[in-house]
Amino acid sequence: MRERETVRRWHGYGQPDWNQTSGPPEGRQTGGTDGEIMNWNQREVRTNARIQLLDITGVVAAELEKSGVQTGVCHVYVPHTTAGLTINENADPDVARDIIATLNRLVPATGDYRHVEGNSDAHVKASIMGFSAIVPVIDGHLALGTWQALYFCEFDGPRHRHVVIGISGE
Repeated sequence: MRERETVRRWHGYGQPDWNQTSGPPEGRQTGGTDGEIMNWNQREVRTNARIQLLDITGVVAAELEKSGVQTGVCHVYVPHTTAGLTINENADPDVARDIIATLNRLVPATGDYRHVEGNSDAHVKASIMGFSAIVPVIDGHLALGTWQALYFCEFDGPRHRHVVIGISGE
C-alpha cells in the first residue's frame, strides 16, 4: 500500500519531498509491470539562462550504466511546470537554437497572459515540449538514433532543477 500512497502523493499533491521516508529515496525500487523492478533516481540539473536546451544524455546514460540493465526501458521525467524534455539532434547546436527561436515566435515572453507570476510563456512552452520521454535500452545502451540526444528544456531559468530517471529491465 505504501507504493500506491507514494504514487498518489506524487501525481495528486505536487512535487514529492525526496527526503521523507514515504517518498522514493535515491535508488528506490518500485514494482514495474509483470513483476519487474524499476529503479528511480533523481539528478540535479543546473541551467544558466532563462531559456536553454541542455543535453542531459550523459547524465541519463550514467544512471543506466549504474543500473546494469542490458535490455529494457528508461523513463525520464521532469517534475517542473516551466521546464520540459525532448529528444532531438545533438550534432548541430543550431538545431537547439532554431527550436528556441521557433518557440519564442509561437509563444512570446509577453502577451495577453493572465498568470500573475510573469512566466506564462514558460508554462506554455513546457507544455508544448512535454515532461517525459521513454527510451528503449538495448545491449546496455540508450537506443537513441545516431544524431539524437535527450534535452532538458529550461523556460524559466536560470535555476537548479531535477530530472527523475527510472530504469527497468534485465
